[in-house]
Amino acid sequence: MTLGEVRDDLREVRSELSQARQAIAQTAARTETRLADLPGPEDRSPQQRAVAEAAGDAMRALRAAFMDRHGDAVYDELTDGRTRHLRVGELAAAAAAAFPGLVPTTEQLAVELSRPQAHKEGHEIDQGIFFSRVLRSPQAGPHLLDAMLLPTSRALTLLPQFIETGSVDLGSVRLERTGAVARLTMCRDDALNAEDNAQVDDMETAVDLALLDPSVEVGLLRGGEMTHPRYRGRRVFSAGINLKSLHSGDISLVDFLLRRELGYIHKLVRGILSDEETNWRARTVEKPWVAVVDSFAIGGGAQLLLAFDHVIAASDAYISLPAAQEGIIPGAANYRLTRSAGPRLSRQVILEGRRIWASEPAARLVVDEVHDHAELDLAVERGVERLRGSAVLANRRMLNLAEEPPDEFRRYMAEFALQQALRLYSSDVIDKVGRFSAAAGTKDGRSG
Repeated sequence: MTLGEVRDDLREVRSELSQARQAIAQTAARTETRLADLPGPEDRSPQQRAVAEAAGDAMRALRAAFMDRHGDAVYDELTDGRTRHLRVGELAAAAAAAFPGLVPTTEQLAVELSRPQAHKEGHEIDQGIFFSRVLRSPQAGPHLLDAMLLPTSRALTLLPQFIETGSVDLGSVRLERTGAVARLTMCRDDALNAEDNAQVDDMETAVDLALLDPSVEVGLLRGGEMTHPRYRGRRVFSAGINLKSLHSGDISLVDFLLRRELGYIHKLVRGILSDEETNWRARTVEKPWVAVVDSFAIGGGAQLLLAFDHVIAASDAYISLPAAQEGIIPGAANYRLTRSAGPRLSRQVILEGRRIWASEPAARLVVDEVHDHAELDLAVERGVERLRGSAVLANRRMLNLAEEPPDEFRRYMAEFALQQALRLYSSDVIDKVGRFSAAAGTKDGRSG
């Protein structure tokens, strides 16, 4: 694609919407034809890779320009004037159908999913462009955040069973209600609770159920006992993202990274969206949350802690965020860690990979209590009891509003959507993840 062609296409996609829609579809089709004439990504020569990258960059410039000009109109069309709430996966699918060439189709994503990360075309970057513009919009962005705060259909289906029995096994998460406490136990015992798409789904379902059950006053999250050889019989909180799943191409931008941040983690902070017509007191139903760190909270596990009201750790536990070493962005940790740990320690942890041990003074910036194992269970019960009560809920709501205003969170996530998509397909990440996966040998859930 010549510079003149790019300029012509840019004029087209910035024109009236119906003309721009046609232009983006036609240009995308031409680009796909050019890529189809090349060997698959894993078989391309350096020259062929350069051709593919140039074609992809030019097409992405057009997609960004199209969304900059028409993003609100696109979102309004997909959601019937913001009268329907579509979650990120539903919104991406609707955009692919209504605006050909704007985001990858279901078929394109299925092909990508069948490939290792290093052999993909990088279609998820186009989704990153799309969601960065949607979230950036003061009109569309808040509406999408609301959509992600609604309870999932899976949780609504399971709610009667949970209310009646007080327990449900979701696969990678077990949920049990004792008294007024919903106890969530992460139980990927063979993988050190390393997260993948399935565990994100299980976690959101469990969080929804705890928030929906009117008899629950406090939520508690803890890792279960492991069968992994190195930690057999010991509780582990979380080893972060499953790097073997990332290497094999099974971690997605939409179903894992965006759903995780905008879904269950954001619900831990903000609660679930309530029926505004009947609940005039507050837009969301929220509850306080306690986390217990046994052994370690690495990567995504450490990110989780920043969304909790009270964190209790075993005296020999540690916390780390090695995402910069591995090349990715640690979710909203860059946004949340600074307010609790300050800029200097945050940079040491995120940029330099500093490990914080529960026994060191710096841990008090991210952990509320530290106890020996013999005292840990009793400390947990005291912790959940302190967070019961309507006054706690009201003050928690105001604290979160002051610390994490919705619009600031939305703007952060807009940039995260694009930058994390780019990171997923960067050569340094693919190389590092491949080496970690090869060194692990088995699905041991090395962190990210």
